Formats: sequence, structure tokens, C-alpha cells
Amino acid sequence: MSKENHVLVIFPHPDDETFSSAGTIARYIDQGVPVTYVCLTTGQMARNLGNPPFATRESLPTIRERELEEAAQAIGITDLRKMGMRDKTVEFEPHDEMDAMVKSFIDELHPSVIISFYPKFAVHPDHEATAEAVVRTVGQMPESERPRLQLVAFSNDAPEKLGDPDILNEISDYKEVKLRAFEAHASQTGSFLEQLATPDVSGQAQSFLEVEPYWIYNFES
Repeated sequence: MSKENHVLVIFPHPDDETFSSAGTIARYIDQGVPVTYVCLTTGQMARNLGNPPFATRESLPTIRERELEEAAQAIGITDLRKMGMRDKTVEFEPHDEMDAMVKSFIDELHPSVIISFYPKFAVHPDHEATAEAVVRTVGQMPESERPRLQLVAFSNDAPEKLGDPDILNEISDYKEVKLRAFEAHASQTGSFLEQLATPDVSGQAQSFLEVEPYWIYNFES
């Protein structure tokens, strides 16, 4: 990875950063690159309540906010911005307000790269709304001032439609960091961690600890 002046990470839910980017973020931080993580919601509408369950619908927002803070600490993130939006409603936020929020962080931090989701390949409506706001906002900037959009595509058809990832960050050196971040998100990742611990763990599950793929958004395509 090249030296960046600031990395801005924008995701809607606690644990989005861990599944997609924990190793990449930790490496940037080790390189001395400032990282700001903007998390839009506390994930209070998540279906999982722990495995075995230890949260309730009422306690989950507080638990997930604490898990987010602990995961950020595990990764090394010290600049965590919690926006307080309601989970599963990001798609209904007015576009101008979403875009103004994204632009305010760009104006404040002057990031050279933004990590977020790739539009139409992000699976969840909150993911898609976040991705669209990031791309819309950056697309309205003069080309010479745009940060690079280093985006996560979770849908299974992404490689077929987008081609191979533009960036494949090998993160084996940060496996323990990513595991600690997964463990911090205990209400959501218990079954996934159990899967990783099985002797015949699938290659797909194990790949979360080995490589983090990204696609660079091209405004010309």
C-alpha cells in the first residue's frame, strides 16, 4: 500500500469495518497514516443477539455501541465518529443531508483515500445508501481534488461484473488483530468465530483473515 495522508472509512454498521477492512486499517495505522472511522448507526436492528444469546432488543444498541468501541481499539482506530443514525433506515435519509455529511468529513480531513462500499454490490440497503452517498459526493468534486475510492464489494457477482479486485491486501500479519476485532463484536460474530475454529473451516471463511479485496471506483466507466 502506498503512503496516504489520511484514510477516511465510512460504513453504516458496527462490524462492517472488521469483516471488510480490519487488517488494511491496522496496517495503515502501523504506517503512521491517520485513520478516521465514521460509523453511521449502532446496528440496533441486527437479528443476532449473541450465540448463545446474551442481548435483548432493548439492550442491543448499547451493547453494539460498546462492541464498536472495543473493535476500534483492537484495530488501533483512535478517531471514531458515531453518527447516531437508526439502523435499517439509512436508505431513507435525504440525499442532500447524506452528501453534506460526507463532504464535511472530506473538507475537514482531506483524505487521500476513502474506504466504503461499492454501489450495487454491497448487498444490504444501508450499505447501498452509504455507498451511493460516498460516490455521489466525491463525483461532484473537481477531478483533481477527489480522494481515491477504495471500495468493498460483498455480492457474489462482483468479480464477474466488476472484474478482479484492483487491490488485494494480504493481511496474514494482522490475523490476530482482526480476530480480536471479531471477538469484540461478540453479539454478531459468535457463530462465525465458531466456524473459523472448526478443523475443516471453509476456505471462504478463512479468507477473511488472509486477504481484503477492494475495487477502485472509476467515474469514467
